[in-house]
Amino acid sequence: MRYHNITKDDMKNGEGLRVVLWVSGCSHHCEGCQNPITWDPECGLNFDGEAKEEIFEQLQQDYISGITFSGGDPLFPGNREEVYLLSKAVKARYPDKTIWLYTGYLWEEIQHEPIINYLDVVVDGRYMESERNVTLPWKGSSNQRVIDVPKTIQLGQVVLYAEETNV
Repeated sequence: MRYHNITKDDMKNGEGLRVVLWVSGCSHHCEGCQNPITWDPECGLNFDGEAKEEIFEQLQQDYISGITFSGGDPLFPGNREEVYLLSKAVKARYPDKTIWLYTGYLWEEIQHEPIINYLDVVVDGRYMESERNVTLPWKGSSNQRVIDVPKTIQLGQVVLYAEETNV
């Protein structure tokens, strides 16, 4: 897996202060995408042990709420396995930190992926320029959903993240 950046102290890509891993690789190619440079899975840096330790060092800080996976698309086929393994390692090492994941895939397409069991929130759906709305918390277009993963799994139906309406 390759990545473009690790952002520290991010406030825009999930609740609280977060570390964000911007992965390379996306096949959605949404019109108006804010990160088209991340579409090419061969661009960026190799995700190695040093990058992983950089993320863990950030997560060790008390004021960091968790990690967000974005990109590109963390669920691009070439990223799925490594993002899954990293999510699993984060939950094992930092069980109180939250894991958010942005993807162009719909919940219905990914709900059976193994990574789902390690996620707290999924922002699903392609960015749609025609539904762009900069006033929405944590998403760029109104078709996207901010999904509370544990509640969705428990109830067997999509449950939107409660804080979405309180921001």
